[in-house]
Amino acid sequence: MTSGLTTQQENRPSAAAKPVRWAADAVATMREGARLRLDYSAQSLWRVDRVIDGIRDEGAPYAAVETVLRGLGAYAGEVIVRQACGEWWATGGDHWVRTPDGRLWDPIDEARRCFAGDGSLRLLCRDAAAAR
Repeated sequence: MTSGLTTQQENRPSAAAKPVRWAADAVATMREGARLRLDYSAQSLWRVDRVIDGIRDEGAPYAAVETVLRGLGAYAGEVIVRQACGEWWATGGDHWVRTPDGRLWDPIDEARRCFAGDGSLRLLCRDAAAAR
């Protein structure tokens, strides 16, 4: 007897494992290092955007902050999952959030775009939540 689930459906929960851990690490790092409490609310993404702006303004090289950006992007993805009833999807090492309307969002890449001065995790979450 088969469960009726496709391989892709069976793998969905595991798609969340890494980004959820990255997000939790980012929350702990911000709490301990920057004394900034992140509560997985859409409003907290305004502070995350500001943190990324500050890192960029300090002139940090991308290679030095790549892991931090991945964590902050994963945090934004978790906010989208919670605010927009989304779920994590993964393929080929990349992670996205899929909202109920079927759209895929890439908050980790958006964090990189923020660092480059051309993105906003707050606006990404707003758009994803509106797409529900």
